[in-house]
Amino acid sequence: MKSIFIFVFVLLTTCSYAQTDKIKRIDSLLQAANQRGIFNGNALVAQKGKIIYLSSFGYADATKSKMLTPTMRFDIGSISKEFNGVSIMILKERGKLTLEDKVSKYVTFLPSWADKIQIKHLIQYTSGLPASNASSEEEVRTFLTQLPKLEFEPGTAFIYSYLNVYLQRWIIEKISRLNYTEFVKKYIFKPCKMSQTVIDAYTIDVTTARPFDNNFVEPANFTQSLTGWLRLPIEDLYRWTTCLHSYQLISETSFKELAESFGDNETSLGSTEFENQQLTWHQHHGSNFNYEALMSCNVKEDITIILMTNNQNFKVYPLKDAIHAILHDKPYSLPKKSVYLDLREKVLKDFEQGLAFYRHIRETQQDIYDFSFEIGDLISTGKYLMRRQKFDEAIRIFQLSLLLNGKSEDTSYNYELTGECYMRKGLPQMAILFYTKAAETNPQNKNAQGMRDKLLSQL
Repeated sequence: MKSIFIFVFVLLTTCSYAQTDKIKRIDSLLQAANQRGIFNGNALVAQKGKIIYLSSFGYADATKSKMLTPTMRFDIGSISKEFNGVSIMILKERGKLTLEDKVSKYVTFLPSWADKIQIKHLIQYTSGLPASNASSEEEVRTFLTQLPKLEFEPGTAFIYSYLNVYLQRWIIEKISRLNYTEFVKKYIFKPCKMSQTVIDAYTIDVTTARPFDNNFVEPANFTQSLTGWLRLPIEDLYRWTTCLHSYQLISETSFKELAESFGDNETSLGSTEFENQQLTWHQHHGSNFNYEALMSCNVKEDITIILMTNNQNFKVYPLKDAIHAILHDKPYSLPKKSVYLDLREKVLKDFEQGLAFYRHIRETQQDIYDFSFEIGDLISTGKYLMRRQKFDEAIRIFQLSLLLNGKSEDTSYNYELTGECYMRKGLPQMAILFYTKAAETNPQNKNAQGMRDKLLSQL
């Protein structure tokens, strides 16, 4: 009996030491990331239903006079869209709507194209609604009422437009007779015990970390005119994941419906994976101004990693991967600086000088900058230019990335974005050419196929 006791004691002591060592290594990783200037924010790691690591690194605002704390709120960008998606499913389970219902049934002031869009198209971003520069709910409403037609037949292609999100919220308000904030508070925040989460918080709220860039400058015109966006502390986001994955809010069947995607594109839940009909992985990334958040849940192993920053450096993914490696006793490395982050502003300000900067760091500073996914950085730069109507410059960036001979999926996406540039420049023949190239390079690219067929039907 004594020998058994000693064996168990040694085993428990060894396990405890191993866990403590991993926590120290996670802390060392994030400390080094902060010192390198690639992570200023809060981090949480949970395993087997318990938080094993929670810490803050860096400053709460650009003045450097206030340090971050674990209780501070952060903007989580597109992760907020999970809440309207789940709200739709709550109403579905209560028999208040079906996913096949037409938008026009609930939002009656829209043009006739609303008769074609089903609610499921909104949560899959396949409605045909275009991207929009509307910066307030009033502008969104005006844009939609004046929109003459959809970009494509609903259900045939994908556009990640937040107009889908506003229509979901208006449907929720119409059916529930509550404003969106009241509905989410009652049916999500309260049962999930997310007591510190707020919607549409004032930007001067002292409990909220304020965003800044690497020069410690806040974004110009830092206001939140669009409504329905969450700010919350990191532990509340963890409470959301546990509540969602234990099916306390919606059933497993409804979760799977919400997770159904168009091709490999995102849904309201971001990205999910299933094995034998069981959820194994759920990940969602969001950004807004210089906020960035990543929620990564390895459901199969019961590991959750959440990273929030008010100083976006596009390194939350590699930091998440490094933390996973530590938890599995695998090798890892400290992430390098982002090529995209430093390149995008330079090509926007002076395109030729920006290209010269790119060539310079590629030749001389690969020990400082991360070129492990160079194609991705160039594609992201092109998309950044597209969002600012710089289509010719974006096309040149896409052409540059094609020289890197990437995977077929990356090349197909590159062609697809080039096609979109030409379409938005009013050159449908060139757009068709590149959409066709995208579809031929990757036959799974349903979006490129849908956009090509739409343009061909209009000739």
